[in-house]
Amino acid sequence: MSCTAFRTALSARVDGEALPPEVPDGALDAHLRRCPECRHWGERARELRELAARLDETGREGA
Repeated sequence: MSCTAFRTALSARVDGEALPPEVPDGALDAHLRRCPECRHWGERARELRELAARLDETGREGA
């Protein structure tokens, strides 16, 4: 399976969505243990999600 499939699953995990059926949790976790590029991609995705949430909160406070 390609990193693209795992990154799609990781994106779903970061967003709190269900993983695609072809990438179960265990397979994603195993891939992340051995793929530094996908681990880094996941860290950046989480950072972006957190930043977007903070900006959304700031926007609501100013309204």
